[in-house]
Amino acid sequence: MYEKRALPILESLLEGVQWPDAPLDRLEIIDSGLALATDWPVTANAVAALAAVGLATSALHECRTGERRPVRVDTRAAGLAMASSSFLQIDGRNAKFRDPFTGFYEAAEGEWVFLHGNFPHLQAGLIDLLGVSGPEDVARAVRARDASGIEEEAIAAGLCAARVRTREEWEAEDHARALEALPVLGIERIGDAAPRPRGAGDKPLSGTRMLDLSRVIAGPMAGRTMAEAGADVLLVSGPGLPSITSLVVDTGFGKRAAEIDLQSDAGRALFRQLAADADVMLDAYRPGALDGLGLGRDAMMSVSPGLVHVDLDAFGPVGPWAGRRGYDSLVQATTGMCRSGREVPANLPCQPLDYLSGYLAAFGAMLALLRQSREGGSWSVRLSLAGTAQWMRQTHDRLGPETSRPERGPGIEEIADLLQGTDTEFGAVRALRPPLQGPEWRWPSPPVPLGTNAPEWG
Repeated sequence: MYEKRALPILESLLEGVQWPDAPLDRLEIIDSGLALATDWPVTANAVAALAAVGLATSALHECRTGERRPVRVDTRAAGLAMASSSFLQIDGRNAKFRDPFTGFYEAAEGEWVFLHGNFPHLQAGLIDLLGVSGPEDVARAVRARDASGIEEEAIAAGLCAARVRTREEWEAEDHARALEALPVLGIERIGDAAPRPRGAGDKPLSGTRMLDLSRVIAGPMAGRTMAEAGADVLLVSGPGLPSITSLVVDTGFGKRAAEIDLQSDAGRALFRQLAADADVMLDAYRPGALDGLGLGRDAMMSVSPGLVHVDLDAFGPVGPWAGRRGYDSLVQATTGMCRSGREVPANLPCQPLDYLSGYLAAFGAMLALLRQSREGGSWSVRLSLAGTAQWMRQTHDRLGPETSRPERGPGIEEIADLLQGTDTEFGAVRALRPPLQGPEWRWPSPPVPLGTNAPEWG
């Protein structure tokens, strides 16, 4: 049974967040096989993260109603959740975003570099940095350059590039050693406040208000998970910020989406008004960006005592790379995940750092809400994609590779039993259902385009 592989990872996670009375007796892990074509034990991490979310929602529901709800996690659904956007369909067509520019490039002396240009300004910046006229000349320019030099110049310019490291090279970095001292998920009481009563409703997070400041996958998935559990989630985007439509759809179920210009005095004042009535705030923007606008963690906790503040970034709050931006694929390349037994680097066939971090962020927020309702206080939750990569590496070392993995990933019709359709403003959407099983896990509303809703609470 897969429970023997996943349960120790879950127990270690719960121990790390100091939740000794987690209701593990309510958990059922359903072994329906593996769906991911990778020898990394991604499914074990996915089952652990989703089980933690389920246990937190069950505990929150019991506090609200006295009812003990079971938690069911299916291994196949959990694994596929790590590649959710790969199976998204809009009007019958696969909607997965692919940009041919982003990927691995061979550099001088047999090294490799990963260039991330999924947003136009990032791609244009890298093309300019390499001194070429267009994407067609990038490979030639990279072959003549030192991989470390490209990485250093790109980071200094606020762009996204990474020298592809082996595990040993990553572990020799000062930043890797700094992250080793941190838990994968940090939850800390950092201020005094009275316990907040939970709102009325029949779902675990009914009446809970969350401000979601995030883009792409990891942060938005945290907000989506909170919405699926009943929270009123308001996604706040800014005018002119680039986005990827398929990911807005994939991560947008259950949310309302407003636009606020946080660069303006009026926009910041409006945001503070919203924060005053928020229970949870997620900051998944570039480290320090909101602090520079006077909207960082400490400022928001003074506006809303008792707030649960979630910080989710690429490389964590400590170490020499603490302010560095990044994405799942880039962090995979940096931390040695892409060179594991390979001559030519390749990313995993899913985005586990993004999706795992999203579910872990939601779990951290839920556990902090549970503690806030019992003992009061303002709470800080912190995690990073690189920290999640470290957690995955620890799991790999502990469990070893997945020997029963499939040779290929499933086609869309092979997972039809896990898909659900809904009509949206984007078209007819077919997507993976929430991976946790039970009546409380459903899409409360379809995704909407950014800026659709007024910047106010429902």
